[in-house]
Amino acid sequence: MVPEPMRREGPCCCPTSCSPVRARGGERLGGGAGPGRQSSGASGAPEVCTPGVGKTTLGKELASRSGLKYINVGDLAREGQLYDGYDEEYDCPILDEDRVVDELENLMSEGGVIVDYHGCDFFPERWFHIVFVLTADNSILYNRLETRGYNEKKLKDNIQCEIFQILHEEALASYKEEIVHQLPSNKPEDLEDNINQILKWIEQWIKDHSS
Repeated sequence: MVPEPMRREGPCCCPTSCSPVRARGGERLGGGAGPGRQSSGASGAPEVCTPGVGKTTLGKELASRSGLKYINVGDLAREGQLYDGYDEEYDCPILDEDRVVDELENLMSEGGVIVDYHGCDFFPERWFHIVFVLTADNSILYNRLETRGYNEKKLKDNIQCEIFQILHEEALASYKEEIVHQLPSNKPEDLEDNINQILKWIEQWIKDHSS
């Protein structure tokens, strides 16, 4: 298994992001500009979770049912070698966040994209309209990560990340509180429930912004 790239400041965390959905009449999910970058009119909905919670499965299935384009940032980074070194302790490459954002900018401005990755605070705020934080029980998560072959430190750090709700706090610090929502991801039925909930949100957004 190829190790997922990590953030410079700590262990892997994972969002899936959903960029602009084109409403009827060609309107997009637009938003205000985030700090440091000019607005391109892009925004959408990320989902955030600790590794092993099920973001990739959800992201791919959501793309299949919604017609949005799916992009896995880990794959994007590997293909473009968008790295800033290698972390021996966690046994994975370190993501070059600035290069990733630059690589995604045009894709996000086009709209209709789901972006899947660990961590959300380096994405421009203007890209998103809603954030879904996926969570899992610690025992379930531990077994999933152990099956992936995570070393002891990587296992411990990711479980602690889930226990202390670090990714939820990160999402709250990066986006407006009213657009951040938590979703459980412990059993197969949760996947279907979460997909349906997000699809309803997309449908409602399109209705609200179509005229």
